[in-house]
Amino acid sequence: MRRPLLRLAALGAALFACMAGALALHVPGADTVGSIARTNVFVAVLAVGSVLYLASVHLVVNTRLPRGAIWLVLGVAVGMRAMLLPAPPFLSSDIYRYVWDGQVQAAGINPYRYVPADPALASLRDPAVFPLINRADWARTIYPPGGQAIFVTVGEITRTVLGMKLAMAAFDVVAMLCAMALLAQAGLPQVRLLIYAWNPLVLWAFACDGHVDAAAIGLLAVALLCRARRKLGVAGAVLAAAALVKLLPVAVAPAFLRKGRVWRPALAGFAVVAVLYAAYLSAGWHVLGFLPAYGQEEGLASGDGIWLLNGLSHLFALPDGAAVVYALAAVALFAWLSAAIAGDRLGAPANEVTTLCRDTAILAACATVAISPHYFWYFAWLAWPSVVAPMPAVIWLSVAPIALYIDPLHERFVWPSLVYVPAAVLALSALRRRRVLSRRTVITAEGSS
Repeated sequence: MRRPLLRLAALGAALFACMAGALALHVPGADTVGSIARTNVFVAVLAVGSVLYLASVHLVVNTRLPRGAIWLVLGVAVGMRAMLLPAPPFLSSDIYRYVWDGQVQAAGINPYRYVPADPALASLRDPAVFPLINRADWARTIYPPGGQAIFVTVGEITRTVLGMKLAMAAFDVVAMLCAMALLAQAGLPQVRLLIYAWNPLVLWAFACDGHVDAAAIGLLAVALLCRARRKLGVAGAVLAAAALVKLLPVAVAPAFLRKGRVWRPALAGFAVVAVLYAAYLSAGWHVLGFLPAYGQEEGLASGDGIWLLNGLSHLFALPDGAAVVYALAAVALFAWLSAAIAGDRLGAPANEVTTLCRDTAILAACATVAISPHYFWYFAWLAWPSVVAPMPAVIWLSVAPIALYIDPLHERFVWPSLVYVPAAVLALSALRRRRVLSRRTVITAEGSS
């Protein structure tokens, strides 16, 4: 087992070097990498890092490694995070809104009431945060009450970007600890934590940019751990909290409701939603913030921002209402998949923990692909359930979208196809392989009888 361990160490060192090289490309003080040329090289370096990551995943999934290999995985993971945490966020400016919302709430003001540039908030403006807030002149905050509760908690302690990044790093650690606990419960090697801990997209989204998705993943991880330990009410409550940090986790709820276990997690979840929204209802309908307009900005309402519809529009003119038809079809397919999962009709892997994480990964991937976001950090949550239930298509979707940081063609189909087409091929290949194995099992059973 020494040779595989040496290979893993070499891959870890090479991945660390790639992340350090990518960080070195950033021009100090620039709110992006620094120039178009540097940005292109940056993404190319991350692409190399992604290949190294995928090779590492293949190694830990398919090779027997010594138990002590987990310390190598943790060492590289911590080292890369420690390198990126002090860096200023330059792939996204969202964290400045988090800090601002925390400041607003610490001043006793509902964050949904005003846009940041409103004169009513003039006394809160500071040179470190306010000038860097995106959509400051016209958009109320988009973040749901769960996220706001985190922002104000951090805001009462520190009002710095680094402080907010450290808070997100804490949720990142929670996610890793939960993953290790679930691996132990499933009887799987701890070294598989690498699937999440070394993921370049996760590293840059959380350690560098401090995205609130880290909090959603941390809470989702706690919810899944509680569900695996059959603490149904707690699991439902924490899942609801995760969905009120980032709405996407609500899509995995059917994985929590397998075999008719519905009422306790559902009631607990609805209670959390009611309590968190009640705290901000003084803003009236503005409690929804920028969310209703976000769908229009991202092209979801028109269909221009949806990968599949955008591709079809290259072939022929889409009729009016194409986005509505797409949405109805997506909802119908998702409802069928949810019913199959909740009814335990997809078959069961080795144990209940693996089944839970597999179902979560499938639901999460389908929901993410359905809205086809062009922000790479929306895909980060797919890496976490893959630790316990690795599927090639989902793992690809958890790392390949780092390429979406640039779009040299300035459109929403051809370049994103580098992400979605390979994922579709991998998914179809896995489905075909499963059918072949199922057919062989039936033939074997019939022959033995």
